[in-house]
Amino acid sequence: MNEISTDWNSGVWPDWCPGCGNFGIFTALKGALSELGVGRENIVIVSGIGCSGKIPHFVKTTGVHTLHGRSIPFATGIKASNPDLKVIVHGGDGDLLGIGMGHLIAMGRRNPDILVVIHNNGVYGLTKGQASPTLQLGKRTKSLAFPNINSAVNPILLGMTSGYTFLARSYAYNIDHLKACLRQGISHNGAGILEVMQPCPTWNNIVTMEWVEKNTYYLEDWDPVVRDEEGAMRKMQGIIGIESGEKKALGTMLIDDSRQPFRERIASVYKHYATMPPAKQEIQRGNASLPVDVEKTFPNFFV
Repeated sequence: MNEISTDWNSGVWPDWCPGCGNFGIFTALKGALSELGVGRENIVIVSGIGCSGKIPHFVKTTGVHTLHGRSIPFATGIKASNPDLKVIVHGGDGDLLGIGMGHLIAMGRRNPDILVVIHNNGVYGLTKGQASPTLQLGKRTKSLAFPNINSAVNPILLGMTSGYTFLARSYAYNIDHLKACLRQGISHNGAGILEVMQPCPTWNNIVTMEWVEKNTYYLEDWDPVVRDEEGAMRKMQGIIGIESGEKKALGTMLIDDSRQPFRERIASVYKHYATMPPAKQEIQRGNASLPVDVEKTFPNFFV
């Protein structure tokens, strides 16, 4: 895999801390893109601020390094403009579940074909280890003056209640497992969350490699596929049961292809969208801009 994945190296040197889980995520991502066989011109990686935000610089494809907490609306706009693109969001737990949580919930309601990869290390790594929304209540990492006084957010349960149709959790140091989850999520026809447990050896002295080995397990006898509406409710109840356990489950928990994706919802009110989305429309002919007839272009939107 390493020989193939070098095709996706941008040439920019990854400058994360030694041992950072981002190296595993980066390696698994390159492997997944190689195996999927998607042309680099059809991939867009969008990130926010934080250690995870650097990843578009390191992958040889189109990338957008956006504002803190705003990677999802950027990604949604890109996908809406050109639904043929594979769009992947990379963000930290602080970025996506803190300032960006409102956008995360909104994306689940819309169900666009976008995979959100949450780099979950329990801290704000780039700003020196403050408690992130996923750090457990009462835990004290090395840079905290006292134990965390906030309850933790569960990305899987939040995604489930927000309407995401793909949910999975993996581990940054298990490259093969993470690569398989990335392939599933990128190929999924709808909104997806892939939470990646990502040790931060610099700031989080609780969630170490040894801690993960003792406090996680791999899902084996769990079918994530939803086949009907009743099955969806049973699946949700099952996920709540899985997430109520003392140990974190690693694997794919939900694949639901029954919900209408965002591009079909747009096409239902704008008939030309399926064949002529914004990115494929002509805006200039020769040296002259084309005139815009508002009443002709937006007849369905006048009330």
